[in-house]
Amino acid sequence: MPILDLAILFGYFFVLIILGMYGWHRFYLVREYTKHKDRAAGPVPDVADDQWPMVTVQLPFYNEMYVVERLIDSVAAFDYPKDKLEIQILDDSTDETTQIAELAALRLEARGFSVSYLHRTDRTGYKAGALEKGLDVAKGQFIAIFDADFVPDADFLKKTVPYFIGNEKLALVQARWGHLNHDYSLLTRIQAIMLDGHFILEHGGRNRAGCFFNFNGTAGVWRREAIPDAGGWQHDTLTEDLDLSYRAQLKGWKFLFVPQVVAPAEVPVEMNSFKSQQHRWAKGSIQTCKKVLPTLMRADLPLKVKMEAFFHLTANFNYVLMLALSLLMFPAMIVRYEMGWTEMLLIDLPAFFLATFSVANFYAFSQHEAYPKTWKSRLKYLPLVMAVGIGLTINNLRAVIEAAFGQQSEFKRTPKYGVKKSADDWQSKRYRQSQWIQPLIETSIGLYFTSAVIYALYNGIFGSLPFLMLFQFGYLYLGLSSIYQQFVADEAPARAHVN
Repeated sequence: MPILDLAILFGYFFVLIILGMYGWHRFYLVREYTKHKDRAAGPVPDVADDQWPMVTVQLPFYNEMYVVERLIDSVAAFDYPKDKLEIQILDDSTDETTQIAELAALRLEARGFSVSYLHRTDRTGYKAGALEKGLDVAKGQFIAIFDADFVPDADFLKKTVPYFIGNEKLALVQARWGHLNHDYSLLTRIQAIMLDGHFILEHGGRNRAGCFFNFNGTAGVWRREAIPDAGGWQHDTLTEDLDLSYRAQLKGWKFLFVPQVVAPAEVPVEMNSFKSQQHRWAKGSIQTCKKVLPTLMRADLPLKVKMEAFFHLTANFNYVLMLALSLLMFPAMIVRYEMGWTEMLLIDLPAFFLATFSVANFYAFSQHEAYPKTWKSRLKYLPLVMAVGIGLTINNLRAVIEAAFGQQSEFKRTPKYGVKKSADDWQSKRYRQSQWIQPLIETSIGLYFTSAVIYALYNGIFGSLPFLMLFQFGYLYLGLSSIYQQFVADEAPARAHVN
């Protein structure tokens, strides 16, 4: 066999084996979730009427004119003793959002709420800086945090705060995210399934297994004293929530995930906003990995906890391997075609089973747990969920490289437009994000896989088609959607003006 062919196959199967290991990890999370059902959060403890503790609700945001009033109104509707509730409106905005939020604060104050409106003109530390400033003057023993796109139910505090009573080492109670607009489009349906998998099985599996899991930056309640004890809010990563979570648990604090408490939120409807969110999460996770993983590995913790943390914090490095796999699949298929069907199937199937079927199983099981009556109707989206995960490779690889080489960047919040129904418009609204070079790269790779699909069809290599088409669709969907939405959005103001 020529050396080049051997090198291609070696690289291809090496990448598959590593990805297969992370695929096995998804099976492991499902196993831990089902094995330790007895460790799931129990019913909400009873609390006497005179025992409710003081809670500060922090609402950090930046330029969220379409959703911030909705958030403030939902918090004002909390079924919690008004004399035990403080609302902090932490506004870093530079547009009309400031007027909307300030007027909302005045209305709450007139209704007898304890409310503080804190506006910063210097965004030092971004969200972490705003939370730290609010914490300095907060009155509450517990701190609940909600991002601007959330609409928590009235009983949110009464379903989360009681778990702290009598459990002095409990630092955080994290609720599950719901999805206000999951039926808005194909993109929102895919995101909803991805988030369900993250919360139900990643958080649920880790928490039940006694491993570390993280606060998601919103829809959670902190014991106030745990935050400064763990070093406070720090802004040297883009995922201040993940960073603080690991530091707190390294200090011995305990976390609890309560999947039965669901806080509805709006998922991004625009492809570029979705990519921006994923970029921030991926970059922040690698920054946090570099920051806390060495300390964690030296800590006096069970091996099980350390290994789970390793897989958690290093997962986004897989995008380096995903790009390598994307580039090697086509030439490897050509080389293997010379070997014959038997050899290809014996070598490929086990690795691809771990790397792909594990993802499908993971998300299918999460849908079963989240929606026991309707979960089967959602299974048709699983191939698309896997394809979008593949299509994010260029976007998230850029984030990984930036984090690995210490490139700092601004905290870019994900724009939300207050849309729920498919008839709701977002194209003519502000905050739209623009990308051009990256979508062209994604589209080019998608066309590369189109040629691979054609080659496989022509040569009768039908066993490779499902995998090739996942890559083809993922790259083309993300690339072409970004380009299309950019054109549509650019023309929307003109159409609105004419109408």
